[in-house]
Amino acid sequence: MYKLYLIPVMTSRFLIFTSVLAIVCFVSACGGGEADVSQTEYEATETPESTLNTLTDSEIADGWVSLFDGTNMDAWRGYKVETMPEGWVIENDAMVMNSPDHGGDLVTRDTYTNFELKLEWLVPQGGNSGIMFHVTEDHGAPWATGPEMQILDNEAFEGGSMGKNSSGSNYDVHAPMVDVSKPAGEWNSVHLIVNGPHVEHWMNGQKVVEYELWTDEWREVVNGSKWKDHPDYGMRESGHIAVQGDHSPVAFRNLKIKTL
Repeated sequence: MYKLYLIPVMTSRFLIFTSVLAIVCFVSACGGGEADVSQTEYEATETPESTLNTLTDSEIADGWVSLFDGTNMDAWRGYKVETMPEGWVIENDAMVMNSPDHGGDLVTRDTYTNFELKLEWLVPQGGNSGIMFHVTEDHGAPWATGPEMQILDNEAFEGGSMGKNSSGSNYDVHAPMVDVSKPAGEWNSVHLIVNGPHVEHWMNGQKVVEYELWTDEWREVVNGSKWKDHPDYGMRESGHIAVQGDHSPVAFRNLKIKTL
């Protein structure tokens, strides 16, 4: 059958997403040899291009604001710098980190206290990233203050077993209640709600994590995590939204936020 794919192609500097039309022949059906997994195949979305990175009239009336319009990344900058880190480009209507490295994390130029955030993310095979909130810039990295909603190719880590580092988790603190993540190369939707101490992680239309910040239970689970020696972790009441760009290639689109 025919499918449209976005194939990541390495250049001397960037991982470029290129659209190609391919004839798909599944190994089980066509037989003979092992499948070539040297390249990740990115399935084209069924979302009409005309609706990507746009707000509907009802969203605008409800107070939603776009964080990416498909043409510029003006709402973002590098962590602790005023410029964009090298490697972030706009390709195929998405914010794409093509050459992940230390210092590749982004933060919003604005800060937020109570909000709803919606976006879509995509990673290649073995991909790893994250979305953080209430991030302040008084430490060396966003994770020192901001709790993280994990972005991950689950199948590439720990055999796909569920845990507190799985996709959708509150990274290393709360495991998702259910694995609703899609395979590498497919778009996943996120709805992150932060309202006072109450936090909800939604992914692909299902609630996967819910917790209360700053409670005795919160302190107990944090003390049982890798953040136990980071006293400012998760303790801020306001800050930047951050996305990681230092682990693997990752793409984001349809980023929008509403303050509560």
